[in-house]
Amino acid sequence: MYQGLLHSHSGLRWIVLGLVVFAFFNAITRKSTYENRDKMLYKFTMIFTHLQFTIGLVLYFVSPKLKFVDGWMKNDMLRFFGMEHLVGMLLFVLLVTFAKSRSEKAELAEDKQKKARLFFGLALLALLAFIPWPFREALGAAWI
Repeated sequence: MYQGLLHSHSGLRWIVLGLVVFAFFNAITRKSTYENRDKMLYKFTMIFTHLQFTIGLVLYFVSPKLKFVDGWMKNDMLRFFGMEHLVGMLLFVLLVTFAKSRSEKAELAEDKQKKARLFFGLALLALLAFIPWPFREALGAAWI
């Protein structure tokens, strides 16, 4: 079960990353229009983000990488997966949710895209900062 969830979580991160990048660039390039396709893109981005976060929460409780023992804050991998990744991804999920909801609530198309640009841009920064990239060997990450 653990391996299946881990592979799902690792594979889905690329879909989520692609959707967030696409939503951000969509908001940049379509400054004065807001159509149904924009609304659907932002909705699918939010759905996949929430799905990814749900899988991540299940992994949080079953992962052998999380051992809350004495001195776990001094260990880079345990601290990252036990606290930093969780808090950073929660921030990311909130920003994506704000991007979708605030863009729908704005009155003018320019304001809708401006809100989407702001929140998807911040979400993208949070995502890039808190993904356990394969090149971060101190975290025990790998190309899976």
